[in-house]
Amino acid sequence: MRRPLQMALLLLSGVGLLRIALFTDLYLRYVKEGMRPLLIASGVLLILLAVADLVSSLRRRRHDEQTDPGDDSHGHDHGHGHGHHHSSVPRPAWLLFLPALSLLLYAPPALGAYTASREPAKTVPQRDTFDPLPTTSPLPITLTDFTSRVQQDRTRAIQDRTVQMTGFATSAERKDSWYLTRITISCCAADAQSVKVRIHGVPAPAANTWVTVTGTWRPDGTLGTNSAAVALDARAVQKVAKPVNSYKDALPWAPSR
Repeated sequence: MRRPLQMALLLLSGVGLLRIALFTDLYLRYVKEGMRPLLIASGVLLILLAVADLVSSLRRRRHDEQTDPGDDSHGHDHGHGHGHHHSSVPRPAWLLFLPALSLLLYAPPALGAYTASREPAKTVPQRDTFDPLPTTSPLPITLTDFTSRVQQDRTRAIQDRTVQMTGFATSAERKDSWYLTRITISCCAADAQSVKVRIHGVPAPAANTWVTVTGTWRPDGTLGTNSAAVALDARAVQKVAKPVNSYKDALPWAPSR
């Protein structure tokens, strides 16, 4: 790769990382919140490398200009060396500019219904004990906690309780239901997993629409065991604003008006 192209790529990548990590929340589409300092450090490092490469190139050029041009043997060797150094850039190398430019011009959206519809729901961690549920009604609850209560809580505390959950809509293989979905990550979008609750009783919103669903567990299977369906008989669905950090299985918030 030619040095000017290499420097430009380093500079664009560094500036792009700093843009999404310092001045926007776009980095949350790709990594966890705790990785922000690492992104900032990486952006600064890439810019410093580009500057160092530029300084090195200027010094080398100044040295070449100070070389005696009357020395035929040196001129022959130098010309040959320059010809090799400025060889054509492999075509695949130009593709490296695309991710760098995307950080500056167009940041790809966070993962959503397309990804969730093509993978099974993740297995929630096994729990042996559960705290008593608050008496609040409707009860705000995460999709992960609801799944655990339905399939692992032997006290069946979730039975007949009106609950409220927030997520985005994902189409299901059956036309009489759809999924309320959350995508969670451990480190970055590459390890994303989905948590799903099947929704019955109300029409499906458009895919990727963020909603808060109110309803009760749909009796199907034995509550407190793996045979229990992770499903809800919905009474109400209200559209809400998409959260800044969509990779958290968080509690519901106030619906948008």
